[in-house]
Amino acid sequence: MAEQERDEDKPICEVLQVLGAKWSFVVIAELQKGPKRFNRLQRDVAIVGTQSLTDTLRHLEQSGIVRREVYPTVPVTVEYSLTDKGLDFQATLAEMEKWALRWRKPDGERFAGEDAPGSKAADAG
Repeated sequence: MAEQERDEDKPICEVLQVLGAKWSFVVIAELQKGPKRFNRLQRDVAIVGTQSLTDTLRHLEQSGIVRREVYPTVPVTVEYSLTDKGLDFQATLAEMEKWALRWRKPDGERFAGEDAPGSKAADAG
């Protein structure tokens, strides 16, 4: 009998280890618009606290998704952008956004339940 694949070795688990942090998708989506300095990025993702943004950027940089470029100016300028690996995620993120829009309740709150498009209850009605 073949040995079962350990959970942490499954591709989806690897993805979640890299992108599963709470604000990763928000930061990646914002950086898809182009490189940004920290303060600009912080303004553009105001929902994310300063420390959380710092931690998320650090994690994404260590994972090879985000590039951190330091410019020798006074004061020092730091700019964040997506690497090729991060840019490669654009199509997937776009599909996730489509999915979220499809399953959002009409009032825009949370996700819809059984009566949402494509559900058995909706198809039966």
